[in-house]
Amino acid sequence: MSLITTTNALAKACKVLAKNDYLTIDTEFLRERTYYPKLCLVQLAGPGIDPVAVDPLAKGIDLKPLYDLMADKSVIKVFHAARQDLEIFYNLTGTIPTPLFDTQVAAMVCGYGEQVGYGPLVQDICNVQIDKGAQFTDWSRRPLSDRQLSYALSDVTHLRDVYTHLVSQLEKQKRKEWVLEEMEVLTNPDTYRNPPEDAWQRIKIRTNKPRVLAILKEVAAWREAEAQRRDIPRGRVFRDETLADIAIHPPKSPKDLEKIRSMPKDIAHGKHGQAILKAVDKGLSIKSVPVVENKKRLPQEMGPTLEMLKMLLRIQSSEHGVAAKLIANSDDLQEIAMDDKANVMALKGWRRKVFGDEALLLKSGKLALGIKKNKIHKIKL
Repeated sequence: MSLITTTNALAKACKVLAKNDYLTIDTEFLRERTYYPKLCLVQLAGPGIDPVAVDPLAKGIDLKPLYDLMADKSVIKVFHAARQDLEIFYNLTGTIPTPLFDTQVAAMVCGYGEQVGYGPLVQDICNVQIDKGAQFTDWSRRPLSDRQLSYALSDVTHLRDVYTHLVSQLEKQKRKEWVLEEMEVLTNPDTYRNPPEDAWQRIKIRTNKPRVLAILKEVAAWREAEAQRRDIPRGRVFRDETLADIAIHPPKSPKDLEKIRSMPKDIAHGKHGQAILKAVDKGLSIKSVPVVENKKRLPQEMGPTLEMLKMLLRIQSSEHGVAAKLIANSDDLQEIAMDDKANVMALKGWRRKVFGDEALLLKSGKLALGIKKNKIHKIKL
């Protein structure tokens, strides 16, 4: 098993990998105690090339050859469930590896179910069972064991066969463009950015009052920036529930701040307490308060329409061999039930051809669903 710990060895490996049309890649990382994921290992393989593991924690190693390879547009980077891996590279370099191919997305397009895991996919395509015994080990500890390296390298070894199989399936089904369309989201930098001013939108709060949301926006922005600066999880600064309580019951002094649940007295009277009070004051004074539109409720009489659309989605998913979740989610279906021109993905691109057009026919009374030989069938009217 090859473990790369020097810049020269990494440069040589990357030079060999760059000669191929594609490479497979995976990472091992930790983020339980940090805001940003800590890269601990990078695994690489290419067609006919023995897999290698790169140790980014090795003393003196420079990962520039790897970053250059990730930016090489002549080589397709093949990941499985790429989002977290891509976030790591984006945080380290400010760029996203391209061109990109995600085998989890491709598998959903090819009918392997919703968010199929790497292990089941390898079992189905390669008839190999992956040993997951080392999956949850501490990848930051050195030295790495042979078992850890064997597990890590298997993630890129079999990925080559998975990739070539799925590409063949996509070509047969003429669906390569479908996957490319999905890659646009993964290669969009906005997918991985966490601007502090947007952090409040992730916090559940039991009111939509604009002034409360204005305070929440400011205190959440302060927490997000603080977590990023100190590279610690958000919850280690303050919990979501604490920020929600501060927004609903805005404190005016350290004494008031003490009364907020989960707020230690020393923090309420310290520099973090002062920062929170300053954020509250800003939230109370700003004029452009956030306004959250209440989600449209489906009229009771449209309940049967929604149920029929759900049934049609299952039929179309089975008929076309595409995971239902990839075609439309429950919000999409509700929007379509209420509006034929809803601005949802299910009424655009390949999804419209697979499901959207049929959904509109069903709504307009030009398509019916019936049962024949214990199976649901579509009936054009």
